[in-house]
Amino acid sequence: MIRPIRLYGDPVLRRAARSVTRFDDDVRALAADMIDTMIAADGLGLAAPQIGIARRVFVVAGSADPQRPALDDDAPEPTLEEQRASALVFVNPTLRAQGGTQTGIEGCLSLPGLYHDAVERHAVLSVRFQDLDGVWHERTVEGRFAVVLQHEADHLDGVLFLDRLPDGERAAFMEEHRAELAQMQRDAKAALRGDGRAAMGRST
Repeated sequence: MIRPIRLYGDPVLRRAARSVTRFDDDVRALAADMIDTMIAADGLGLAAPQIGIARRVFVVAGSADPQRPALDDDAPEPTLEEQRASALVFVNPTLRAQGGTQTGIEGCLSLPGLYHDAVERHAVLSVRFQDLDGVWHERTVEGRFAVVLQHEADHLDGVLFLDRLPDGERAAFMEEHRAELAQMQRDAKAALRGDGRAAMGRST
């Protein structure tokens, strides 16, 4: 099921998410919905807080993983089922820097249309995480894939990519996009009011 993506200004994006302690059908359904939502939004990753669930889970498109075989230029676009099957799920992840830094462009599904071309991230890191059965795994990652994991892990701590900018650059970014950010905040508040009305309707 595709869920609405929470926008800048929604308080859930600024909360630290809670660890997953039960590996049951509910967490599997959450991951499935997150994957469908990410695919529909043409994103590389999505964290649970971005759909309003403060749990330490994020998903990443299989196309972002350098261990997955790359498609030939002449190959047909993967089907929805193929995209679902190749997506990666990270539960209760912890990241540890291994060395180096890299700078590149980043955007966010919760800040649609906004990008910054000089976000600094670790170049190489290790990630330890659980799968949907609660089994622990560890990988060492680098390059663009490392950026995606850091971006999504930040969401689990209430951090957005613009928070990673130096103070001066962040202030300039906020000023340049003042109108867009203000509209996102209005839209986020309107969506929350709509959720409240829906909840009242369900309770009667």
